[in-house]
Amino acid sequence: MEVFKNKVAVNENISLGGERMVLFSGPCAAESLDICMEVGEKIKAICNDLDIDYVFKASFDKANRTSINSYRGPGLEKGLQLLEEVKNKLNVPVVTDIHESQQAKEVAAVADVLQIPAFLCRQTDLLVAAAQTGRLVKVKRGQFMSPDSMQYAVTKVRESGNENVCLTERGVSFGYNNLVVDMRALPTMRQYAPVVFDVTHSVQQPGGEGGTSGGQRQFAPYLGRAAAAVGVDGFFIETHPDPSKAKSDGPNMIPLHEMEGFLKMLKGVWSTGKQYVN
Repeated sequence: MEVFKNKVAVNENISLGGERMVLFSGPCAAESLDICMEVGEKIKAICNDLDIDYVFKASFDKANRTSINSYRGPGLEKGLQLLEEVKNKLNVPVVTDIHESQQAKEVAAVADVLQIPAFLCRQTDLLVAAAQTGRLVKVKRGQFMSPDSMQYAVTKVRESGNENVCLTERGVSFGYNNLVVDMRALPTMRQYAPVVFDVTHSVQQPGGEGGTSGGQRQFAPYLGRAAAAVGVDGFFIETHPDPSKAKSDGPNMIPLHEMEGFLKMLKGVWSTGKQYVN
């Protein structure tokens, strides 16, 4: 299969789809400035040592939580203030989710990358609004979508005047409360745009603990290595100083103290894989 050859810009310094590995990483939700800064400082230092381009990630709103009583985040205004402070203090680009078309312009004033959640990857108005900001639009493949069908999400962004679009793989539904990653999806989607592999949501068990989602983080290294060998342009990994106390997606997040070894492993496999898949 032919790989999409053009790079897409995260910002003026970082591109996705080239010769450098890109990492999108941070806590699931923007719980507090202290948590975000602790994570961001640690991951930035590791990425500097490993020669990986880093984009900080946190969500100001988790609008698709299982239960109405689940923590969603600080909200748009406070969340963007937090993200802007992290961005300025750490001097790194940031990525966050948008769920509604009217959020796109305001969020793009802070975020370098607008992420479209998996459940919303077919929402034309949302994709068009994100595209019109000129920011990189990072579209997660829905758990219900075939790899081939994601070319139409890419086309919606490009035909709205924005060539900066990438896709993210996070597994597909396999029965109830379970996901499975079809590695064939990675080369299939890389025909259309650069592809990021979402390591931690791929081991999520949606709604698997009743009113909350479970996860099997013990399988994250295996899926990460496999994706690196098959060929991807970057990785998405959520991490937390203490996942057992995280307010969102704790069961599938990688503990912060394990991230250095995890990233060394991924970078090694990714660097070797580049010789064969591009």
